[in-house]
Amino acid sequence: MTVIERREVALVDLLDRLLAGGVVITGDLTLRIADVDLVRIDLNALISSVNAQVPSPWGGIE
Repeated sequence: MTVIERREVALVDLLDRLLAGGVVITGDLTLRIADVDLVRIDLNALISSVNAQVPSPWGGIE
């Protein structure tokens, strides 16, 4: 059995790692009462940094 070290990561470092590689967030939320769907929310998001190698999808933004 091995012991895993506890590593503390600053929020800035975590955001830097996420933006460097990108992250996709997907989720569904349904508000239902008595088996009747009242509200449904679908979430699809891509979070990534924009630079010379990865241009902005909207163009003109540098």
